[in-house]
Amino acid sequence: MTTPAAFNLLTILGPTASGKTRLAVALAREWAGEIISADSRQVFRGMDIGSGKDLNEYGDMPYHLIDIREPGGEFSVFAFQRLFIRAFEEIAARGRLPVLCGGSGLYLDAALRGYRLVEVPENAGLRAELAVRDDAELAAMLRELRPGQHNSTDLTDRTRTIRAIEIARHEMLHREKSEPFPAIRPLVIGIRWERAELRRRITERLRQRLEAGMIEEVRRLHDEDGVAWERLDYYGLEYRFAGAFLRGELTRNDLFQKLNSAIHAFAKRQETWFRRMEKHGVAIHWVDGAGDTLAEARETIRQAVEG
Repeated sequence: MTTPAAFNLLTILGPTASGKTRLAVALAREWAGEIISADSRQVFRGMDIGSGKDLNEYGDMPYHLIDIREPGGEFSVFAFQRLFIRAFEEIAARGRLPVLCGGSGLYLDAALRGYRLVEVPENAGLRAELAVRDDAELAAMLRELRPGQHNSTDLTDRTRTIRAIEIARHEMLHREKSEPFPAIRPLVIGIRWERAELRRRITERLRQRLEAGMIEEVRRLHDEDGVAWERLDYYGLEYRFAGAFLRGELTRNDLFQKLNSAIHAFAKRQETWFRRMEKHGVAIHWVDGAGDTLAEARETIRQAVEG
């Protein structure tokens, strides 16, 4: 099936445990597509259960940006955007439809909103200059560089404020060197659940992950692959809490209860980010997770193709 003229990127998004992968794979099969993962942890080999790769749902479906890094390293939104653009262009060149799937708002923004991120090295001279400024001065400098600053966390943490100033200065000086962003015409479909049902799904999925060996996966990453506890904390909730359990800081019951609560809170933050994306111009066509999501998604695509 040829790629429709109405869009050249199909995106499936939603909070954790919403059923994104299954819907994305089903639609990719119908539209001769290939999946591009928008997840900062699924890029690492061996981080399967905790990151929710759900590779069993792909079958023979081609996928990208999964299992491309060794565990223990870092992966930035800049690296994601660069690899996403490469995958998008390669899939399109084969006459197939790129299907972006994920729940990380920052990564989705980097793919959908049409701005090219620039890799910004540390500036030792600038950091020395900023080190003697107090927090109020740093906040004022950042607001001057970015009058439309919306990320409040960059203003409440001194290290983040300095890094944000560093990035803003670099962008201002190197604006003309930025590479153009590909001509992407996205159709974005989001999966929405009633909150109580989503909470039930999150809890059930966590139980399944623990039964499938999530704790053993974290133990192996630390003991056999040599990933430090601090690095595992960096990889997110599942790895952070499982690491604390393995270090004897949590009981098995505490692990489940605290991690379950943390994932529920994370899902709420995801939904907040999706609303923010809509406010910034990303049109999201929502389908009911409790209904026939595939039929609703097909109808959304039909209207886009015909309309």
